[in-house]
Amino acid sequence: MSLRPPTLSVVIPLCNEGAGVDALFVRLLPILESAADEFEIVCVNDGSSDDTLARLLDWQRRVPELYVLDLSRNFGKEAALTAGLDHARGRAVVPLDADLQDPPELIPQLLAKWREGFEMVLCRRTDRSRDGFVKRVTARLFYRLHNVISPVPIPENVGDFRLMDRAVVEAVKRLPERQRFMKGLFAWAGFRQTEIGYAREARRHGASKWAWWRLWNLGIDGLTSFSTAPLRLWSYLGVVVSASAFLYGLYILVRRLLLGADVPGYASLMTALLFFAGLQLVSLGIIGEYIGRIFVEAKQRPPYVLRRVYDAPHALEARRPVAEGH
Repeated sequence: MSLRPPTLSVVIPLCNEGAGVDALFVRLLPILESAADEFEIVCVNDGSSDDTLARLLDWQRRVPELYVLDLSRNFGKEAALTAGLDHARGRAVVPLDADLQDPPELIPQLLAKWREGFEMVLCRRTDRSRDGFVKRVTARLFYRLHNVISPVPIPENVGDFRLMDRAVVEAVKRLPERQRFMKGLFAWAGFRQTEIGYAREARRHGASKWAWWRLWNLGIDGLTSFSTAPLRLWSYLGVVVSASAFLYGLYILVRRLLLGADVPGYASLMTALLFFAGLQLVSLGIIGEYIGRIFVEAKQRPPYVLRRVYDAPHALEARRPVAEGH
């Protein structure tokens, strides 16, 4: 292997994707061999409990360009993607999901745009009909809410599948967050961008690792990572509630003085108490979310830990030393 950086690095996080590893390389390798003069594939085994690692190592015996990072446990896709970016050496880097829903056939188009001078080439999903109705609606709501409250908008229907110039990768690597929302970090980095559209394919092997609660938590991370608007919103809401309470109290006083009539309403009183108690709990939860992020960042734990690095024997001289963690 050449000591100089390859033209392209493809970074692939994997967690229990053993059933699809063979299909992944059978489809990906011919594309890379025709699209780039020199390339590498950086696979990150994110604590798989199936035969994912064994299958990767079997392919490594046949593909010297394959470089395998084995994490010490499951750290999540964002951390696994971070590990892959930390160790990718290519002048251009493409993150790719192992399930092949994002077609690797787009890689030559991405490289063509990169050679035109674009430092970030986004892949926008133009057709999400394969996603369920609820997922499509919630995704649309998330993007719109995020882009309303955040000073750093993220492109709608654009995932991690994209091409990044080495300058973009180095900028993202310098960001110190431990809880990482990668789509937001990519958007924050900026640089000269363009995009291409594509229709996402159906998953052919295995099952999605993104349960609803994980998607919900990822959405919360996205909203709180790039905006303090939720905190500011509750400040404004507190002012509105206080003003409303004052006006309502003034109304009761005036009615009592002018009409001499009591204002009955045990039920309405209890409803108001419970409503505002609920608001207080929600506001404490939002504050707690931000405090929790401060707590995690203050500990400065790395986002991932490497158990072992697997490289082709004749490629070891071309590799720089690998530091554990980030």
